[in-house]
Amino acid sequence: MSSLNLEVNGRAVQLQVDSHRLLVEVLREQLGLTGTHVGCDTSQCGACTVLLDGQPVKSCTTLALQAEGCRVTSVEGLAAQDGTRHAIQQAFVDCHGLQCGFCTPGMIMSTAALLQRTPNPSDAQIAHALEGNLCRCTGYVNIVAAVKQAAATLAAGATK
Repeated sequence: MSSLNLEVNGRAVQLQVDSHRLLVEVLREQLGLTGTHVGCDTSQCGACTVLLDGQPVKSCTTLALQAEGCRVTSVEGLAAQDGTRHAIQQAFVDCHGLQCGFCTPGMIMSTAALLQRTPNPSDAQIAHALEGNLCRCTGYVNIVAAVKQAAATLAAGATK
């Protein structure tokens, strides 16, 4: 067992973890943050995407110990403390950017990373940012619409 110190959704966390433990396992099983989904276990689907120091990573192939000293943001960490949805989360609801919802946390976290670095992305930039996230239900049209709505909402001054 090794000591792991990191910040998860703005909260300092210290845990004991096995060296082979994956970040997604720590989030889901030790911290109870089940919004991060395990889809393929091979880094192909993107359902497990979280932000590690602001960058999207596939938590199903990231060892928990690789996050030592880092800031981890899961989909739960986007919402306000009172439970109010982040503009990105609300845009996915408004634009029907989900059907079964399994891919949604990863899509939302990839969108968050995109909009942090590119506040007004083109269709090509959106497609590139989401290419590591697979959806079997929606056909992506509504997902792209959600990204555009979120970008507009955030540009208009929404803080979350």
